Amino acid sequence: MYFTVYLSGEIHTDWREEIKRGAEARGLNIEFTSAVTDHDASDAAGDHLGTEDQAFWRDHKSAKVNAIRTKTLIEQSDLVVVRFGDKYKQWNAAFDAGYCAALGKPYVTLHAEDIIHPLKEVDAAAMAWATTTEQVVEILSYVLRD
Repeated sequence: MYFTVYLSGEIHTDWREEIKRGAEARGLNIEFTSAVTDHDASDAAGDHLGTEDQAFWRDHKSAKVNAIRTKTLIEQSDLVVVRFGDKYKQWNAAFDAGYCAALGKPYVTLHAEDIIHPLKEVDAAAMAWATTTEQVVEILSYVLRD
């Protein structure tokens, strides 16, 4: 069995690499995709469309350019893993989870116990909530089981 898994959310730790290494170690047939994780590049995604004097319009352009990739890859995925870290509020990750819910796309949330309450609606629509990357790899291993 083959799966495409989109990795959404927090970009300040190596959680994506941990999941990829775990899946590779188990021989799972998975293609992983993701948003652009270079923060500066993501913020500048729309800069080639013209200089903006107001931060809102720069962010607006970049968000739209980034959404081309995000929407396409989420739609093409079989499963989405949405990571919420503790350092920053990942509003984009919550948006990705909502998009998955609207599409009927299965997703798994990955976050610590101390943010259960603010993510209760996001978790309620998820197929699973994991607290570690190892748990995500276990889910992937089970789902791809022959």
